[in-house]
Amino acid sequence: MLNPFSKTYTEEEQSTFSFLRVIKFFERLRNKEMARFIPAMHQRKYNRDEVIFFSKDPSQALYLVRKGQVKLTIDVRDNFETILIINQGEAFGENSLLQNTKRTYTAIVTSEEADLTVIPHFAIQEIFESNPKIKAKMMTSLAEYYNENNQRLFKSYRESFGFFSLRQMFE
Repeated sequence: MLNPFSKTYTEEEQSTFSFLRVIKFFERLRNKEMARFIPAMHQRKYNRDEVIFFSKDPSQALYLVRKGQVKLTIDVRDNFETILIINQGEAFGENSLLQNTKRTYTAIVTSEEADLTVIPHFAIQEIFESNPKIKAKMMTSLAEYYNENNQRLFKSYRESFGFFSLRQMFE
């Protein structure tokens, strides 16, 4: 039975919720919680080879891919090595969920164009400050994301026969 006092959402808001629900960092949120992000979201179009941000830039926003593809690269001795390809329905710039962080990679558009939803860091922090439950849910997703990355890193290290010093990561 429907609650006559519960908020109803427009078709556009419902569509936004469906989009957000598939993105790792929003997977635990209810519609009411996701709705808090809608006023802060803005859409940006990027073209092929456009840099969205560089490594070591301040982490000023979380990016959600609506259409297109973005590669994340790290600078290894003046070469850009691709570490991950981000596709529709995925997010990057996840460290913008944390306070006072810098980008660890460079993000570059690889498709003809990319449509991204951008959520500024300051808006995320305002939502977190006023709603600790949203912060707790998103931080749990972020921790899982980083844990999965560590698992992949260690697997890759084992398969590379220790050609790099893993200890450096923890020093």
